[in-house]
Amino acid sequence: MVSTGTPLMWSLFAAFVVVALAVDFLAMRKQGAHAVSMKEAGVWSLIWVGVSFVFVGWLWWTLGGGSGDAAREAVANAKALEFVTGYLVEKALAVDNIFVFLMIFTYFAVPSEYQKRVLMIGILGALVLRAVMILIGAWLIAQFHWILYVFGAFLVFTGVKMWWAAGQEPDLGNNPALKWINRRVKVSPDYDGERFFTVRDGVRMATPLLVVILLIGIVDLVFAVDSIPAIFAITTDPFIVLTSNVFAILGLRAMYFLLAGMHERFHLLSYGLAIVLAFIGTKMLLIDVWKIPVAWSLGFTVVVLAATMLLSLRIPPREGAATGGAYPFAAKKRDRAAREA
Repeated sequence: MVSTGTPLMWSLFAAFVVVALAVDFLAMRKQGAHAVSMKEAGVWSLIWVGVSFVFVGWLWWTLGGGSGDAAREAVANAKALEFVTGYLVEKALAVDNIFVFLMIFTYFAVPSEYQKRVLMIGILGALVLRAVMILIGAWLIAQFHWILYVFGAFLVFTGVKMWWAAGQEPDLGNNPALKWINRRVKVSPDYDGERFFTVRDGVRMATPLLVVILLIGIVDLVFAVDSIPAIFAITTDPFIVLTSNVFAILGLRAMYFLLAGMHERFHLLSYGLAIVLAFIGTKMLLIDVWKIPVAWSLGFTVVVLAATMLLSLRIPPREGAATGGAYPFAAKKRDRAAREA
């Protein structure tokens, strides 16, 4: 499969990711466990979005943008547009990810000061997982062109399924993954700081924080199955696919804290994401009949997401939504707080 990424471009990108993660870890270690404010989340969100657009500017320039060579400039413009479209789609799908993370944190009553570390570890796992799945997907498409139709049909199916599930509160208590973990892991009744294991009455057991980490890893695996085919519908260039995914994931933690307090305001966003997924799946199914321009995909995605966000602000959410915190120790925590009050 043809890729615009040269060995030097791959090396520079890998070096940047390592440095960015190192800086993030050092900053997190220096700050210690603390609740992330909206201001801090907003600043970091702007930084990550800014860095992403600096990257696409560098990519455009490296591929010949502004060189005066018409052929090279055409390639540079096309690849830059593919990156921006892929980045926006992945960022939009990450919003749904964030709402599920919020549900997990609420269900397990995870203290806000511990959520930052959980998300950081989840992002590391997501980066490795996405890289592996993208490489496998790229190889499959290069070997079997018909796999694009499978991806397309799957995206349309996922879009329809997401549409019907939108507005419904997920039942985490009956989640098969959580039931499997509870059967095999002995979990302590309370948190022990940011530790994943603790000792109670001489017995070593996992803390609820480890269960949360495992669930977030499983959730990201499920979402990766949706998002990876979506980006391949926009471009099959492995360099663009991987870089747009990575940059969308790097800003995920900051975006979580930015959106966690306003998820109810965008209660219709899931419908918009369902429409986008179905559109991208249709685009992939028509790839050998009519190639929908990338610019059209970008415009359609922006319009649909903007429309559902605006409608969310105008149409109030349905009453009776669950507030979470249903796990046994979460209920005990609420009862204890009520008695103390």
